[in-house]
Amino acid sequence: MNIEPGFRISYLRIRFSLISVGFGLLIFAIGAKPNWFGWNRADVVGFVQIVTLLIGLGLICLGGYVGLSALWGKEQRSILADIGLRLIATGYVISIFAGMADVFGMGAQTLPDNPYFGPLQATGLLIGEFVIAVGLLMLIPYHLHLNKTTK
Repeated sequence: MNIEPGFRISYLRIRFSLISVGFGLLIFAIGAKPNWFGWNRADVVGFVQIVTLLIGLGLICLGGYVGLSALWGKEQRSILADIGLRLIATGYVISIFAGMADVFGMGAQTLPDNPYFGPLQATGLLIGEFVIAVGLLMLIPYHLHLNKTTK
């Protein structure tokens, strides 16, 4: 009886993925809610908080992509998975432009005033995160696990 699966998973990539997602989640939480750590000194969400939040989101995207692509093993990814990768990148770009709208001169308070993270920017960030989540779901190799259970 052969217990070894038909595909090979890189456990080093899985480990890197979990560490990256965990560290990214910590950085994201520090940027989004610094008062949870006793670090909040301002009434509004400022530039440093927005950048920290976006760096954490980037680490989460990177770790999610590396981990889910490692599940494909040596098998070639499907077109749906490639579209999922592009959706992850697109969602991250949407999140960056929504979060940094004031810095780029598209928001309500452009520089040199203090950038302000308002409700429209929060909505744009949520839309970007939703696109990232759809991309990550498209990257999961569903057919590998379906074939394994039907045999």
